[in-house]
Amino acid sequence: MKKNGFTLIEVMITVAIIGILAAISYPNYTEHVKKSARAEAMTALVDAANRQEQFFVDNYDYTAVLANLGLNSATETGLYTLSIVAVADSREFTITATPASGIALSDPDCTTLVINELSVKTSTGSADSKKCWGR
Repeated sequence: MKKNGFTLIEVMITVAIIGILAAISYPNYTEHVKKSARAEAMTALVDAANRQEQFFVDNYDYTAVLANLGLNSATETGLYTLSIVAVADSREFTITATPASGIALSDPDCTTLVINELSVKTSTGSADSKKCWGR
């Protein structure tokens, strides 16, 4: 007589394999999602820095107001907020992307991303700026 079904050993082996695959893939997936969020912040920062340089060409000074650059304070998906620090007649500015929502808030490696007038790219958090900026 033939019986259909799985033995307990077969089920336990399957569960163990799924557990091992999940233990490997989930951290890789979350790191990929964090990198995607950082990419949004980097794109917004580089765009804002380019607009700031164009503003300088037109007005001979940098602005501390995002609206003057045609930008909102939030990035496209709202994961980060942008802020500018520019001192009048100083020829310097700093633009910072700070996590505002989603996966960006749970990224202790790169808590903020920063770019300045010299295109120096830095970050705060537990990771090196090179890792945060993908260099």
